[in-house]
Amino acid sequence: MMSIVEFNRIMASGFLPLSCDCTVNEDGSLRISVFEPVSGRVDLLLTRVSPEGLDSIRSISNLIGELRTELKAGRRGFAAVG
Repeated sequence: MMSIVEFNRIMASGFLPLSCDCTVNEDGSLRISVFEPVSGRVDLLLTRVSPEGLDSIRSISNLIGELRTELKAGRRGFAAVG
């Protein structure tokens, strides 16, 4: 996987005008939160996303597309991706 800073930047740009914050959990999995920046309302929260395969802009763009589909479907989150 690329650096978390670069990953965060790409993810954030993919969810505008919403905000996105990504952090690395102790076990190496990712925590991804997509939220409304003014109110702080969380629209999507994923707590244990595998970073495996997220090593290119294309793979991250594919993940963004999948998560945007989840947002449109009204889901609030799911356990893992990958």
